Amino acid sequence: MRFMDRWRPLAQDSLLAVVMAVLLSAIVFNTPRAGALDLAAALAGSLALIAWRRAPLVSLLAGTACMLVVEVHVQPGPAAAFPVLVSVFAAVRAGHWLAAALVGAVFLGAVSLSGSGGSEQDFQKATLLVGWFVAAGVVATVTRHRQAYLEEAEQRAAEAERTREEAARRRAGEERLRIARELHDSLTHSISIIKVQAGVAVHLARRRGEDVPPALLAIQEASRDAMRELRATLEVLRDPDRPDGEAPASGLDRLDDLVERARSTGLPATVTISGTRRELPAEVDRAAYRIVQEALTNVSRHAGEAAAAVRIDYTAGELVVQVDDDGKADPDAPPVPGTGLLGMRERVAALGGRLRAGPRPEGGFTVRAELPLGEAP
Repeated sequence: MRFMDRWRPLAQDSLLAVVMAVLLSAIVFNTPRAGALDLAAALAGSLALIAWRRAPLVSLLAGTACMLVVEVHVQPGPAAAFPVLVSVFAAVRAGHWLAAALVGAVFLGAVSLSGSGGSEQDFQKATLLVGWFVAAGVVATVTRHRQAYLEEAEQRAAEAERTREEAARRRAGEERLRIARELHDSLTHSISIIKVQAGVAVHLARRRGEDVPPALLAIQEASRDAMRELRATLEVLRDPDRPDGEAPASGLDRLDDLVERARSTGLPATVTISGTRRELPAEVDRAAYRIVQEALTNVSRHAGEAAAAVRIDYTAGELVVQVDDDGKADPDAPPVPGTGLLGMRERVAALGGRLRAGPRPEGGFTVRAELPLGEAP
């Protein structure tokens, strides 16, 4: 398409020149006084129109010189002015006003001098040519101003678009900073208090020689991880130019810690990994971890006295993440999806994968995500 757009004007100009050459050659050939030189000048003046768009001055001077030879010697009539009119139009449109006016005056003067001596027919011919030249200049001027107006309108539209994009980026940056400040002032303070209080409780229990409750250790570990990931999220919000565009969050390399924390809260959980473990794309790795994390959280919150089974399957083209529980989910009463399930679906959809989340026929609930290992669409 680009090739055609680049060569289409040249093809159109060549076609115009060929048509003009055929027309003038036929007229000159049928003129009794015409010779080989006249025919060659008519052809050269017509073919000069090939350059009228790219080199208007060259086309103007070459075409006018050739057609002057034809007009003075053969006097073929108004047809000899056709190539000159096109070249004058091109020169005026390109801004060469003076050159077009001088060349037009010279050609009209030559036409007047080559006439038979002031007859009414010669006067009408001269008047007709003057009108044609004036019309060519006026049309070229209008075309030039219209082209300038269109270019200015395009520049204004492009500038307005750039301004809107910059304003949108600025508003997005301001919103990111506002969210970062709110998260820092609210969540960071609260999580820090939980972490400190849990640490104090663990220290006092050990100091008194008591066994530290597993739930308290789980709170301490969870608060430590929450602070780490919250800081990473705040760094992303304050620095939108990060190469990965997302916080350096946990991946499946921390799956054992995640499952261990779930067990410390009293949730029986098992992990099964099949296939050949290998390095995963960062987006897939993060999504898999978050899906397991959210699924285990939902089991703890909604499944009651249930056990969870985590399964990770490495296949040739995708990573399959599945979390099953044997809780009390009813197949006839599917739960209303909350923000956790919606977040899972958004992550999987962004990677071009598939997610199935719902009650199992035998009871309990299952979450199954199939994540392609290629590039995200």
